[in-house]
Amino acid sequence: MKKKSIVAVVAALAVSGTAYGSGYRIPEQSVDSVAKAGANVAYTTGADASYYNPANMSWLEDRGYLEGNLEWIHLKSITYNDNRTSQFNGESEKEDFVLPTFFAVSPDYHNFRVGLSLTYPGGLSKQWPQPYPRTFAEEFTLKVYEFGASAAYKINDMFSFGAGVRTIYADATVRSAGMVAPGVTASRYMDGDTWEWGYNLALSARPTSAMNLSATYRSKVDLDLEGDARLATSAGPGMYNGVGAVSVPLPAVLSLAGSYTFFDQLTVELEYERTYWSDYEKLDFVYPAPLVNPVLNMAFDQPKSKSWDDSDTYRIGLTYDTKKSFILMAGFAYDKTPIPDSTLGFDLPDSDAYLYSFGVRYEATDQLDLGFGYLYDDKDDRSAVNGITHGEYSGSGAHVVTFGVSYKL
Repeated sequence: MKKKSIVAVVAALAVSGTAYGSGYRIPEQSVDSVAKAGANVAYTTGADASYYNPANMSWLEDRGYLEGNLEWIHLKSITYNDNRTSQFNGESEKEDFVLPTFFAVSPDYHNFRVGLSLTYPGGLSKQWPQPYPRTFAEEFTLKVYEFGASAAYKINDMFSFGAGVRTIYADATVRSAGMVAPGVTASRYMDGDTWEWGYNLALSARPTSAMNLSATYRSKVDLDLEGDARLATSAGPGMYNGVGAVSVPLPAVLSLAGSYTFFDQLTVELEYERTYWSDYEKLDFVYPAPLVNPVLNMAFDQPKSKSWDDSDTYRIGLTYDTKKSFILMAGFAYDKTPIPDSTLGFDLPDSDAYLYSFGVRYEATDQLDLGFGYLYDDKDDRSAVNGITHGEYSGSGAHVVTFGVSYKL
């Protein structure tokens, strides 16, 4: 395991504010998922079943499946207006990211199938250049990569069970600098990485050929980061160069979904998703010994309360097969934030969101499909009053565009 930064976790927390899903999750990882606003659990018809619902691999046609996607994410600038003084106002930088994803499913082997996936379940970045926001979150960057291996067993024509192992690599950087008291400055810079693992479970039932009911569970993964930290202040003996540790959760997720196909063409999927963010109670950096400098101790060595809540997301996805080489998709979701007013800050100015999406797949041949998906994440403006925030965050949102190629062996 490489050195892991203690603040990498702070970055994780920053991820929270930078990713377009609730907290720091990025749920949409494929063309179909983007095009259906994440409603891609009960009705998965391609290789991305290996990630979203391994049990559904049993329902695929008996051949191999491959899928590659390129996803572009544009995060809008967030405006902060402080109620106390305009000198505390700020505007975050716009952010752009390109994420490649990959999925594969094997043919059937005596009712068993295996799948592989490469995804990015959390992360991204946020930067605030203005003096007041920069004091708390000049830069936060977190990247989370997931390598998944899954398997499905077809119990009979009605039931299928799936399970998988999640191998997770996280890389993070955090930077902040500013005045913490009149005439006193403090700064920090940390970066690092870590390897972790988890698991996922899935169960699907097909009461009829037109209906599918599914439940999936993705385990909690603690990102335990430890490594080097560089802290400085203008007050007294003002440097710390040493090791530290911190932990932040990649939360467990439960999804319950059902789909029904009408007239052999229109499929409607409804999904309820529960994300167990309440495990994120505090952010606590640990050092070999307490920081002696009182400014550094207060700024970087005191547990920070998070007190996040479990959050709910409601999704609906529509898929229409024209029977003429084109498959049309659309979706909508309502995504509640897990962050209470008491801990809302620049590292994660999250709010409830409405997701709108559409997409299309073109069946070029019996083996080759080309796909496109677009999603707009529209977040509510949000006001709060606490130790850091005393005003309103507005303008938050994201555009997501995905292109994909699918191939059946």
